[in-house]
Amino acid sequence: MALRTLKVNFMKHENACNHKTADYDNPHLILRRGQKFTLKASFSRAVTPRDNIVLQFTTGPRPTKANGSLVLVNVTQAALKKDWSATICECNGNEYIIDVISPANAIIGKYQLSVITGRGVVYMAGDCPIYILFNPWCEDDAVYLPGEEERMEYVLNDTGYIYVGTSSKITARPWNFGQHEVDVLDCCMYLLEKSDLKASAKKDPVILSRKFSALVNSNDDNGVLTGNWSGNYASGVSPTAWTGSSAILQQYYKTKRPVHFGQCWVFSGVLTTVMRSLGIPARSVTNFNSAHDTEENLKIDYYQNEQGETIDDISSDSVWNFHVWNDVWMKRPDLPNGYDGWQAIDATPQEKSQGVFQCGPCSLKAIKEGVVYLPFDGKFLFAEVNADKIQWLVTWIDDEEEFTKIKEEPRSIGKSISTKAINKNFKEDITIQYKHREGSEEERAAFGTACSHLKSDICMVFAAPPPPPPAGIKLQITGDKELLPGNTLCLNIVVENESDETKTVTVTAGSQFQTYTGKVIASLATINETVEVAGKQAGSVPFNVAADLYMKSVILVEDELMMRVNVMVETKDKNEKINECLMIPFTYPPLKVEMPETAKIDEDFTCTFTFKNTLSIPLEKCELNVEGLGIFKLEKFEHGDIRPGGIFRCKIICAPKKAGEKKIVAEFISKQIKGLSAERMITITK
Repeated sequence: MALRTLKVNFMKHENACNHKTADYDNPHLILRRGQKFTLKASFSRAVTPRDNIVLQFTTGPRPTKANGSLVLVNVTQAALKKDWSATICECNGNEYIIDVISPANAIIGKYQLSVITGRGVVYMAGDCPIYILFNPWCEDDAVYLPGEEERMEYVLNDTGYIYVGTSSKITARPWNFGQHEVDVLDCCMYLLEKSDLKASAKKDPVILSRKFSALVNSNDDNGVLTGNWSGNYASGVSPTAWTGSSAILQQYYKTKRPVHFGQCWVFSGVLTTVMRSLGIPARSVTNFNSAHDTEENLKIDYYQNEQGETIDDISSDSVWNFHVWNDVWMKRPDLPNGYDGWQAIDATPQEKSQGVFQCGPCSLKAIKEGVVYLPFDGKFLFAEVNADKIQWLVTWIDDEEEFTKIKEEPRSIGKSISTKAINKNFKEDITIQYKHREGSEEERAAFGTACSHLKSDICMVFAAPPPPPPAGIKLQITGDKELLPGNTLCLNIVVENESDETKTVTVTAGSQFQTYTGKVIASLATINETVEVAGKQAGSVPFNVAADLYMKSVILVEDELMMRVNVMVETKDKNEKINECLMIPFTYPPLKVEMPETAKIDEDFTCTFTFKNTLSIPLEKCELNVEGLGIFKLEKFEHGDIRPGGIFRCKIICAPKKAGEKKIVAEFISKQIKGLSAERMITITK
C-alpha cells in the first residue's frame, strides 16, 4: 500500500521560540535560515526503509531547481548537514518528528511545502506558507552579528529613537519600529516579490538592502512612501505626525499605493523596520550638519547677501541641520577583505544611483578611510560627513553679482553622528565609526584618498595649518538659544576689540526661517549698524525679532521651522571680517502621558494624555496622534483650538495583548507647534 501523508504539523510555537520569531503577529511559520526546525508528519501507515519521503520547498512565481527556488529534500535517518537536509528523529505509531535544516544562504521569502511519498502521491500544505528570514544568530549567515545584546537591539527591539534637531540641541524623537506588527512582514514579502530580483539575489543582503533602499521610497517603482518637503501636506499625513513605521507599512500593504508623506527620519524609520523584519540588523543613524554635495567636489557653497540673509537658489548644494539614514550589518564578499560590518544605506530620495533613487550599502570603514570608489555610493556618503563649507558674500556692483569668500569651514560638516545606544534609552555618538578625529593625520590621509577619486582640489586645505589671526576683533552672540512660539527673540551681538586702538565696526545681521534641509521659508528682521569700540573694550548691538513678525510664517507651513541668524562684522578699513551663524529652534510646553507602571494581559488600564497651553498665543487645529505597540494601534484625536491657559486632555482604555516592556508614543501638532513628542514605558505581565 502506497504511503500517504495525512497531516503536517508545523509546530509553530516550538519553532517560533527557537527561531526568535514568536513576537510576529502572523499566523504562519516564520523561520531563520541556517537553523534547524521541526515538523510533525502523520502518515497512513508506518514508514519502512523502502519508503522514499521527499520534502519539496518552493518559493517565487516560477520555481526551478537550477536557481534554488525549488528544493527537494530526502528525509533520511542520517545526521543533518549544513545544506538542505531532513532526518526522522522520533516516531510514535504513524506520527513522525522530522528535523529539517535550511542552508545559511537560503533564498529569503515565502515557501510552500509539499510532501512527496511516491509517484503522484503528493501532500500539499495548502495555504500555509513558511517564511524564511535572515539569521543574525547563525555564524554562517552573511548577517551574523556577534553579541546577544546587539542582536536584541538591532533585530528584535521594536521601539527606539530617531535623533533630530541641531548639533547644539539634539532631540530624541520616540519611534515605534513595529517590525512584528500585523501585516508588516507580509508587506516586506510583497515588496520582495514586487522587486523582480532574481532568486539568487534574494539570498544576498547586499543586493537586497540596496533594493529596499529604493522600494521604501515611491520615486521609481510606486514604493512605500512619497517624500514631500513643500510644507503643505493636506493630501496626506504631515511627516511630523507619524509615531512609527507599522501604520505606514500596513496602509501600503492594504492599498498597494504609496503613502503620503515622509521626510528623511520617516524613510529611515520605515527602512529600519523592513530590515529588522527580514532579519537584517539595522539602526537609524542621524548625521548633524549633513552635506548634500551635488557636484562631487567636497565643497558646499553657501551664499548670503549684504543684509545677512541666506540666498538658497544659487547652488544646488545644501547643508541639512540633520539627515537620517540607516546602517545595516553584513559581510561584504563583493569587496576586498576588511570591509564587513556596518554598511550605510539611505531610502530618502536625494540623488539617483545607477538611474534609480537608491543609496548604499557602503562600508563605514570605506567611508572612514576615504575609499570612495568601492560600491555603493561612497562618494555621496563620504561628502555627507566630510565636505567643506564655504561661505560667500554676494554683492551687486554695476548690476553684476560679485562673490567674496568670507569664511571657509573645513570641520563644520558631519557632527554628532548619533544612534540609539544598545539596551539603553539614550544616544550613542558613533562619529568615530564614520570619520577619524577632525584634523588628525588619519583624517587628512582619508581626505586625500577621497579627493583623488573626486572632482576636487580642496585637499589643499590640509597642506599647512593657517597662521594664527592677529589681535583684532572678536564676535559673540548672546541671548536666547531657543524660542517659545509667541515670544520675542532677544539677542545681543557683542564685538570685542582685543587691540589697543579704537575700531569702527559695521554690524550686519539677518534672520530667516528655514526648514531642516536649509530651505529658506521667509526673511524676517535685519539690522545694519556702525559702532565705535575702544581698545580692549567691547561694544554691543541688540537684535530682536518680534513675535508678530515671525508667527505669520510659522502657520503658513506644516514643517517645523528654525530661525537662522547670520551675523557679519567688518572693520571700517575692511581688513577684518567675521561671520557667524546661530540656529534658534523652537521649544514647547510639555505633553504629559499618565498611566500605571505595570498592567496585565487582557486587563484594561487607562492612559491619559494632557497638554496645557502655557504660551501667550492660542493654538489652532490641535491634533494628537498616539500609538502603543501590542496595546493599541495608531489613533488620532482632533481638538480644534486651545486658548492660552487652556488644557487638552484625552484618555484611552487599553487592553494589552502581549507581555513585556511596551512603549506608548504620543505626537502633538498644531498650526503653531510642530512635532511635540512624549512617551511612557509600561511593563505588561501575564
